[in-house]
Amino acid sequence: MSVASLLLVAVALLAGLGGGAVLGRALGRRPARASVERVVPADDPGPTLADLLLRVFRSSEAGLAVLTEAGEVVLHNPQAVELGVVRGGVADPRARTACRQVVSRPPGGSPVEVDLSPLERRGREPSAVLGQVRGLGDGFAVVEAADSSESVRLEATRRDFVANVSHELKTPVGAVGLLAEAVLDAADDPTAVRRFAERILKESTRLAALVTELIALSRLTGAERLPELCAVDVDELVDEALARSRLSAESAGIDISVDRPSGLEVDGDRTLLITALSNLLENAIAYSPPEASVSVSRRRVGDTVEIAVTDRGIGIAPQHQTRVFERFFRVDPARSRATGGTGLGLAIVKHVLANHGGHVRLWSSPGTGSTFTMCLPARAADRAAAGALVTDPGGHA
Repeated sequence: MSVASLLLVAVALLAGLGGGAVLGRALGRRPARASVERVVPADDPGPTLADLLLRVFRSSEAGLAVLTEAGEVVLHNPQAVELGVVRGGVADPRARTACRQVVSRPPGGSPVEVDLSPLERRGREPSAVLGQVRGLGDGFAVVEAADSSESVRLEATRRDFVANVSHELKTPVGAVGLLAEAVLDAADDPTAVRRFAERILKESTRLAALVTELIALSRLTGAERLPELCAVDVDELVDEALARSRLSAESAGIDISVDRPSGLEVDGDRTLLITALSNLLENAIAYSPPEASVSVSRRRVGDTVEIAVTDRGIGIAPQHQTRVFERFFRVDPARSRATGGTGLGLAIVKHVLANHGGHVRLWSSPGTGSTFTMCLPARAADRAAAGALVTDPGGHA
């Protein structure tokens, strides 16, 4: 909390306890009229300085509560209640304990940090709350609490990501090292050398794909801006993604069916959108049994263009459907690794669409199959033309 914020809290406390007289004695002098008072007509004195400071205190985004040395709540704002710092007019026991630690110290000393996260969540309370307790002197202390749920979640995600990346990189790197040793040991056996060399090539290809997708995901989730968006023909987008996935489909014996050209367009980055659709196709192929079919369809719903990829594969259990877009999450790890999957494809799809103002939708049923739908805003010019048609009083197309 800044020095200015502390002053506001102290003055608000004084205003609440003793009114203007106490406030004046605490400041030691009357503030200069020009700096703190409004110029108003004599018959409209307006709010006092104490009123304004109290409003600032109560409207703060942080949860603020002023406690006595005994832990009694003297003053608090609504955010303190929302964050669980004050319940039923009583301060959280952890805040009261921290208050007793700081009241004996001189004002302005180092704050005491305290974890005020709810022990049992109630309703829509935040999952993590971090507080700081500072002494105000004369036996009072102020608790400032903030919702740290998002930062805690991001830190947990970062740790998981680093751990997953380390694990995923170790696997192919370790395999390449072991296979290289095997090649050296089998130098006089051409057949063995060829077999091990093919394995090395496979692992190195997987490693290269993993690094490439990690770089792509880092760009999508970082501060790097997207290239200038331009008109992208949806039919050409589908054709290019199909061309990229044709070899995988033929190798797996998967037949891909496509609906008729739509003539639809979206505003976007062509390369990223092709990558996203290709990832959905590769995912559908990898999780479909041999000789199964995968279909691609496109349509416009209102101001949204939808491109759906449907497979007749193993499907996804309901408890996994909210996690399939997480980095490195795999419904069937053994199957994914067998097909060279990195576990990043769907995460890339999610972020590509988010960066285009769209989203990805999933429907799946175990044993039946899955449908992943890319939902993108229709091209701005097309939306304007559609609106003109609707509002045309003559009804002309």
